[in-house]
Amino acid sequence: MTQIAPITFATRFRGFLPVVVDVETGGFNPQTDALLEIAAVLIDLRSDGSLARGETFRYHVTPFPGANMEPASLAVNGIDPHHPLRPAIAEEDALQRIFREVRNAVRAADCTRAVLVGHNAFFDLNFLNAAVLRTQIKRNPFHPFSSFDTATLGGVAFGQTVLMRATLAAGLDWDTASAHSAAYDAERTADLFCTVCNQFQGVFDASRRRLAAMGPLEIESETPSDP
Repeated sequence: MTQIAPITFATRFRGFLPVVVDVETGGFNPQTDALLEIAAVLIDLRSDGSLARGETFRYHVTPFPGANMEPASLAVNGIDPHHPLRPAIAEEDALQRIFREVRNAVRAADCTRAVLVGHNAFFDLNFLNAAVLRTQIKRNPFHPFSSFDTATLGGVAFGQTVLMRATLAAGLDWDTASAHSAAYDAERTADLFCTVCNQFQGVFDASRRRLAAMGPLEIESETPSDP
């Protein structure tokens, strides 16, 4: 019988650590519109290979100088960027704090780097990359262009691409009053990601056995940044 190594993050996602990120913003343009909240949720790997939501890190962010903030976007997320009691910190500080936790998690999981998981991940990754460029942060642990998109996963698994509908279709709870905060949306996205991955656990296990039975495979060389 072919020996199969235990499941780790390094074997589950080819050395990449999934980290859920959600941002709340002042609009849809990552170059001009303010980043107002950011949350990151770690994913835990259980001994049986299943995934579970881990720790959440969330920060209110001070708009960068000259940032645009559309009234329609603020009405949706309910953020008052200038409220005197809002505990906002500078964009660079917020990113550095989250990146520090993510780098620690990447090392602990023996992975090479993090991959952003988001609902409509293109949006969150673009805002993250734009903020990294503005602040000139050099040690960004996230892959610059690859991501896992739970809108796609929700559509495949449950026929639903809206976060609320996909969450409910997956049998998870949803609190409308808490939606559109970075922490809440990131945690629901993490729960959705874990649920889909766990439901596909049998498919993953079968693929591992299939590949192990084939023995060493000759594959094309890959660059370190190519997941």
